[in-house]
Formats: sequence, structure tokens, C-alpha cells
Amino acid sequence: MTPVQEQKPPPNIEKLRHEIFERWSSISLLDVLKETDLRVGLTSIFQSVGTREYLDKEELQIRLLLCLYAYGSNAGLKRVASGNKEIKYQDLRYIRRRYINSSNLRQALTQLANTIFEIRQSELWGEDLTSCACDSKKFGAWDQNLMSEWHVRYRGPGVMIYWHLDKKAACIFSQLKTCTSSEVASMIEGVLHHCTNMDVQSGYVDSAGQTIIGFAFSYILNFDLLPRLKTIGRQKLAVVEIGDKEQYDQLVDILDRPIRWDLIIEQYDEIIKYTTALRLGTANAEEILRRFTKDNKNHPTYQALIELGRAVKTIFLCRYLQSESLRQEIHEGLNVVERWNGVNDFIFYGKKGEINSNFKEEQELSMLCLSLLQTSLVYMNTLMLQTLLNTPKWQNRLTPEDKRALSPLIHAHINPYGLFLLDIRKRLDLSPPKP
Repeated sequence: MTPVQEQKPPPNIEKLRHEIFERWSSISLLDVLKETDLRVGLTSIFQSVGTREYLDKEELQIRLLLCLYAYGSNAGLKRVASGNKEIKYQDLRYIRRRYINSSNLRQALTQLANTIFEIRQSELWGEDLTSCACDSKKFGAWDQNLMSEWHVRYRGPGVMIYWHLDKKAACIFSQLKTCTSSEVASMIEGVLHHCTNMDVQSGYVDSAGQTIIGFAFSYILNFDLLPRLKTIGRQKLAVVEIGDKEQYDQLVDILDRPIRWDLIIEQYDEIIKYTTALRLGTANAEEILRRFTKDNKNHPTYQALIELGRAVKTIFLCRYLQSESLRQEIHEGLNVVERWNGVNDFIFYGKKGEINSNFKEEQELSMLCLSLLQTSLVYMNTLMLQTLLNTPKWQNRLTPEDKRALSPLIHAHINPYGLFLLDIRKRLDLSPPKP
């Protein structure tokens, strides 16, 4: 993950953002979650694990929203309870244990993502629901657990959260991973098991999200792997047959050995077996890809996947070098997920953005609640932008360039911290306690 420098938006987009700030300035992030729930009905998904419910429906809704906000902002249940005189910390702990788990959180995220797809106006956002951008971000975490690892590049103990977003910043899948886990496996897992209405046919990744094996599996799984290659100058093109190098004498320096088609044919049934296990979810993508590494270079199926991947990657490299529009498309897709990662820090501000738990379940809840808060922000910003753009002042005003720069990942009008009430006449009582 490499931070992308934010370019100055077109004048119309800058004016649009300013108008949003003027009209909806200082909206609480908690109110964003509340309004999303009132429109989409997210809290109705969270059912008690017990057989009876004694809480009033409205009271339960309030406590659920406070719990989701506490985890999603990383403020914690104690801090949220201390800011609300009517609700105690024990009340929120009860709601967390009885109502909130990773299963119903993922259902809520799926429903919210599908709602965003439904309410979008295609003339503003386009109709592409076949492409997603994939990338990870490192979050600091306590180190006395099985998930946290030392990250070589970003330093410090932590975990990785791997995101899948559509082109207009709706999160369709998120995964909690270790720092040394395979990004290729995470990419495949999200494309296959995102559970939204998207039909993912292509995935944008950075250099860490692609390998030769990744190209092979993406081809068999029928989606297009589109990486932004950092080492494009060192890539090689495979040739079809032995004599092909002589036909391209100007490309000798970048041509590699011929592809062994016979090996692919010989191992075709095994390739299909492993691919089917990935598609049906009978085996974890991380476990399958761990089989096919250089440590098992003599494995015949691994050798066949290498040959197939070389063929698919060669086709991609030719497309990538020939088509400027494809290179722009990949960069635009990855810029969306980079901006998403930037908003993570704005929302997940509590405790310096560190996941303060040694339990995997708690870490996953923090990840999913963060995703829910941020996707709620995307949902409400989409409605706000469409409300303004449908007024006579803005109708037919945006150019194609403006529409490309239109993004729901804006937050200058959002206040994630709550209210700061100051009573200058009220003093702290420091008198000695009465005997």
C-alpha cells in the first residue's frame, strides 16, 4: 500500500464539496450511522442469541448503535457509555455479548452495500458493478495473540485488513489477516465470497496482490486480474513455441522460454479440482496457495499452474503496455482504495488507531464495525451529493471530467468526536470528603 498524493479536484467538484460543508456542516458520525439505520434497517438484523428479549425496541436500537459506533471508531464501550448519562457500561456489554457477532455484521454490510447499488443514479456514478479494487492496510494491535505479527515494511506489531471496494467506494468484503498472509489468497477469497449483488469480473491490485499462480487461478475462475506492476521494466513475455524468439528479434531481451502446453494438459484435472475447492469454499484460499510455492517446485500441478500463469500474464502485459486506457483504469481503481485507507484513520481514531484486544473475535468485530461506519458514510454522502446534483443549480453542470472525480469519500463536514460542551461557571469539587 503506497499513499497516493491527493490531486486538486476540478472546480465544480470543489464547489460541490464546499456546498455540502455549508449545508450539512458538523454532522456527527454517530448521526450518520443512525440515519443509515433508519433508512436501511440495519439494527433489525441483530437478533439475540437468547430465547427472550425484554428491552424496548427503541431502547435496543439505541444501544446497538452505540455499541457499533464504539467498536467502529475504536473509542470503546466505556468511553461511549461515559458520554451518555442514561446508559451504563454494563448495558452496552450485555448488548455486545447477546446481539453482535461477525455473522450478523456481515449480513448488515451486505444489505448496506446492496442498498448503495440500488440508490445510485447511473447518470452520475455509472453502471459498472463488475470491477473491484483490492488492497490491505496495516493496523497496530496488541502482540500477545496468534494474529498479530511484526510487519517488516510498516514496523511494529499488528494485523492486516484486506478491503474489496467497487469503483465508487462501496465496501463489498473485508478480511482480518496476519501481516505475512498472502494478499493473492485474500484477493481471491473476496472476489469469490463477497455475497453482494456485484458480479465481479475484474480486480485491481497492486504488485503484492498478484503472482504467476494468481494469474492462473483468476483465469480458471473467470475473472480478470489487473495489477499495477511496480517492476514493469523487469517483466518477461513468454513465447508460444521454441522458434518464436527468432520472429521477434527486437524483443529478444524481454522474451522468456516457451510455455509447456503439454504440462497444462496433463495436469488439467488437478487444476480444476483445486479451483473448484476455491470456488465452493471447501478449502481456504490461503491453504491452497500455500501448497503452490517455490518450496514445492517439483509438484507437477504447481509446475502446470506456473505455465498457465505465464501465458495469462503475458497476455495481460501486452494489453497493459498497448492500452493507455487500461493503465488509467487500473490506477483509478487503486486510487479509490487508497482514499478509503486514508478515511480509515479519520473514523478509527480511538486509542491511536490500535486494536486493543488479544482475542481474534474482538479484532474481527472492530474491523467489521469500522467497515460498517465507513460504508454508512459512503451511503449518506451518496444521498447528499445526489440531493444537491438534482437541484436546478447543478443539473447538467458536471462535465465527464467532473463525474470521474466525483467521490463519496469526503468527510470535511463530519464530526467523529461528538460535542464539546463548556460551562465556564461550573467548577470541579475538590473539597475534602465529609467524615
